[in-house]
Amino acid sequence: MSAKLLVAALSSVALAAPFDGMVEERGSPTTKAPATTVLAARGTAAWSGNPFSGVNMWANSYYASEVSASAVPTLGAGAEAVAKVPSFMWLDTRDKVDLMGSTLKDIQAANAGGASPPNAGIFVVYDLPDRDCAAAASNGEYSIADGGVDKYKAYIDAIVEQVKAYPDILMLLVIEPDSLANMITNLNVAKCSNAQDAYMECTQYAIKNLNLPNVAMYLDAGHAGWLGWPANLAPAAKLYAQLYNDTGSPAALRGLATNVANYNAWEIATCPSYTQGNDNCDESKYVNAMAPLLSAAGWDAHFITDTSRNGKQPTSQQQWGDWCNVIDTGFGTRPSADTGSDLLDAFVWVKPGGECDGTSNTTAARYDYHCGSADALQPAPEAGSWFEAYFEQLYKNANPPF
Repeated sequence: MSAKLLVAALSSVALAAPFDGMVEERGSPTTKAPATTVLAARGTAAWSGNPFSGVNMWANSYYASEVSASAVPTLGAGAEAVAKVPSFMWLDTRDKVDLMGSTLKDIQAANAGGASPPNAGIFVVYDLPDRDCAAAASNGEYSIADGGVDKYKAYIDAIVEQVKAYPDILMLLVIEPDSLANMITNLNVAKCSNAQDAYMECTQYAIKNLNLPNVAMYLDAGHAGWLGWPANLAPAAKLYAQLYNDTGSPAALRGLATNVANYNAWEIATCPSYTQGNDNCDESKYVNAMAPLLSAAGWDAHFITDTSRNGKQPTSQQQWGDWCNVIDTGFGTRPSADTGSDLLDAFVWVKPGGECDGTSNTTAARYDYHCGSADALQPAPEAGSWFEAYFEQLYKNANPPF
């Protein structure tokens, strides 16, 4: 991707210091990304190069309150440390956009108080109509048949309003987990094929309207065990590059997010048996296989990878596609722009550890059979609800430990 122009509303602009967050010790040396984010004290935040460099990802109070209320009484001070790790806030309903506003107000106050490096907001845009079309655990609030496309556009408009209300804060966004990956592999599912046009229209609307100076976006791109197969790589690259080109090569669209709410290692020496012979058996291999295909199609994309639940390798997955509350998982590498890869902008915690993937209650309307499988921790509450036993598992298996 070509360098972005730095925009500031005022002439007084300070270059932010590099992010010095916690980094897991790894065998190979890492490269410190240069500080490229510029923030105007009372003007417009903008970025060039790696948008995660030169800012501190914000650890939101919503997740911290969940940890404090449920995990700290059981696990003590160690759990308090988890609450301080930045994890993305999921805007999975329209009501959560209001919570986004209060979070941005907190960030603005912290930055005005002299935070160095300055804090950036980290959010997941996740409310497509007929969401989660190939599963059931995370079905959303909007239906295509009930005006869902227009409702989704209003949801995006509400997010845009918040972004514009806080132009001095950099926003780092992951756009619609699972959605586009389903358009590659699951069009044989009626709900997915019926949702294809709506997904594309809504995603384009989100990209175009969130293409703002203080935004950096990453489209969700599944993971190595989903789109990393040789048969899926080329079609996936074509779709993502087409979206980038069809929306006018937007400056705010930085790249792709991988491994969101999943468990794959960034790098692993021996491929686990459940990867079934796929050479791209970790996220590093997947990213390095996808990037040149995107570049050839006109998009020099960069990546972020979710390490919130990949600390224990291998997991106890029976199948690579098993995604729901998988047992034998642990918190992984802490969020950081120190990645050792020119393609990877940051390790991030997109999935807030301890928030459930889906219920194991077979009578529930949103029950998905993956959540009742032998490699899923049970009993489990509804998706998004606090799952204390799962948090304790992640904490126990954390690598590095807390």
